[in-house]
Amino acid sequence: MKHSLPYLALLALSSTAVLWADDPAAAGPGRNIVLVVSDDHSLDLGCYGNPVIQTPHLDALAADGIRFTYAFCTTASCSASRSVILSGLHNHANGQYGHQHHFHKFSSYDNLLTLPVYLSQAGYRTARAGKYHVAPEAVYRFETVIPGPARNGHVMAENCRDFLNADSDRPFFLYFCLSDPHRGGGTADELPHGPDRFGNPAPGRSFAGITEVVYDPDDVIVPGFLPDTPTSRAELAQYYQSVSRLDQGVGRLMEVLQEAGVWDQTLMIYISDHGIAMPGAKTTLYEGGMRSPLLVRNPYSDLRGAVRDAMISWVDLTPTILDFAGLLDSQTGRVREEVVDAIPPNRARTDPQNTRDVTPGQFHGRSFLPLLDAPGSDGWDTVYASHTFHEIQMYYPMRVVRQRRWKLIWNLAYPLPFPFASDLWAAPTWQVQYQQGMDAPFGPWTVGRYIQRPEFELFDLEQDPYEANNLAEDPEYAEVREAMIEQLQEFQRRTDDPWILKWEYD
Repeated sequence: MKHSLPYLALLALSSTAVLWADDPAAAGPGRNIVLVVSDDHSLDLGCYGNPVIQTPHLDALAADGIRFTYAFCTTASCSASRSVILSGLHNHANGQYGHQHHFHKFSSYDNLLTLPVYLSQAGYRTARAGKYHVAPEAVYRFETVIPGPARNGHVMAENCRDFLNADSDRPFFLYFCLSDPHRGGGTADELPHGPDRFGNPAPGRSFAGITEVVYDPDDVIVPGFLPDTPTSRAELAQYYQSVSRLDQGVGRLMEVLQEAGVWDQTLMIYISDHGIAMPGAKTTLYEGGMRSPLLVRNPYSDLRGAVRDAMISWVDLTPTILDFAGLLDSQTGRVREEVVDAIPPNRARTDPQNTRDVTPGQFHGRSFLPLLDAPGSDGWDTVYASHTFHEIQMYYPMRVVRQRRWKLIWNLAYPLPFPFASDLWAAPTWQVQYQQGMDAPFGPWTVGRYIQRPEFELFDLEQDPYEANNLAEDPEYAEVREAMIEQLQEFQRRTDDPWILKWEYD
């Protein structure tokens, strides 16, 4: 069944009804899905052990569901990460190498099949609200676009009422994406009162429906990948405020779901696209960039407040959601053939330069739905990461294999200085240290070491959780390094990574 299925027109309700007539669990009411994606949020939540930050609604979601302690994005860049979330494929295979918007111009392959398309074909009503940031729209097609300021989750949630309350016997998929706590950005309508670097209004002002929570810089917890300076603390206090605002937006969405009478028939997932918008995290594949929150509430599971230490990757999200919807073949882990075959082909002209031979219904990840009911993490002890671009000028491909103890980063363009996202370069936390020179400290590194990186970085995360001590050139760890290089190359072959060619001419 390996064939390409480009498309633009997707949903034909008559064919869907026939397709799922004998499988009401998959297409009938009671299998609703909400995927909430925040923007640049690390593990800064009360439920993840931060005693300072106020996130009562997300903490309540964790208490009513499952909290995963080892969840990872595949690339710490907004567009690229979101393409993985919605496709189940690493971005080196889906074509979304970097930012979609403005002059950056990256987009996924025209013949890619994605989560909202599979769900639409299977009879789901699909809607997105808030940040989108992937392309082309025909590939990541949602039936409904719900308006609302992405910096104000309260208003966004209220705007979802009509969609959630619709008189329909079709289940729904809501993709709810906040712009908090992203650094900068936002329109004049979204930020009317003079925002700070993390979108917060001026002192004494607030967004509609939001109670702003302001933090004292002396109280914040500085992660080990950042310098503990007054400037860093001031920015973290602003970031905390933005996180508390997004928490209220998620809380309001949960209330709207309850008021619509669908809460107990809805799978609720909360993630971030990647870690905090700070140097040492966003755009890197250090732990601060890769490690992200994952909270899941399955209404049909009896477990509440459980914790899982299985290592989950964002390539696992699409197959997990499709598994919940009843669309995966349990033997192969692929989308059922009848679903894929029923998706109509593209009737419009497709750019032959923007297609790739892909296997529809197949993913780089797998469903973690069984983990919601069963403890244990056997077989869930390795994740991979693939980063190529952020903004267009930021070519710095990295490939990563991350195990429980060991982590290997391959910096393919290592002779080049590490390129900065425009907002991270201007970040006061970075600039204060950068102005002191290459020997100035920056978290576990120096400024110079952060900018100029070696080809390989090998870390013992049990002994060195903030990745300060690179063991890649230490003869004592040569066997570990070579074994992980082989594992990385096998990952590249398995996922059809074009950058595997670098091994042949370097």
